[in-house]
Amino acid sequence: MIQVAPSVLSADFGNLNRDIEMLNASEADLIHIDVMDGVFVPNISFGFPVIKSIAKVATKPLDVHLMIVDPQRYVNEVRDCGAHIMNVHVEACTHLHRVVQQIKAAGMKAAVTLNPATPVVMLEDIIGDLDMVLLMSVNPGFGGQSFIPGTLRKLAGVRELIAATGSKATVQIDGGVNLDTGAQLAAAGADILVAGSFVFSAPDPAATIAALRRL
Repeated sequence: MIQVAPSVLSADFGNLNRDIEMLNASEADLIHIDVMDGVFVPNISFGFPVIKSIAKVATKPLDVHLMIVDPQRYVNEVRDCGAHIMNVHVEACTHLHRVVQQIKAAGMKAAVTLNPATPVVMLEDIIGDLDMVLLMSVNPGFGGQSFIPGTLRKLAGVRELIAATGSKATVQIDGGVNLDTGAQLAAAGADILVAGSFVFSAPDPAATIAALRRL
């Protein structure tokens, strides 16, 4: 069964405690947290105080996705916020191997993200060290965007690389996920679906999460 990681970027920040409690009671597997700096991506989201507040309430593992420059500067801060997974962009890390080792040394699972225009070949020399690969299926920075169909081809390439290297990494997809695109991604070998606006704008978000998990 595919896993679901609702993205709190689309939650109601005036009622964040309520939305996290809803995720706790739902079939969500992870809680996906997008940190944006307005430099690496053209938007600003939130920082460590909000993550700490979420961690106090959340009963699901926190999947912290840093869409920022120099993410290696904040490994300890992310850990101290209660993150289970720290996710960095290959495009933001000059010394990616070092950053991955720092994340693991801090006691977190290490994940690496590829933007839509970044080829799978960028993972060849690091895939064996990763716990998770995240493929962006929209250009990062904003919720509610349309799914980029070429992600399916890219997903196939990642699955081939994992099989060829014996990597244990799971594959997560983020962007434009709904029941239609989610079904295509599940069939193509995705392990985890990140869904933001599709979940939180639904009349019954918990039922929507359950429907995604059954794809």
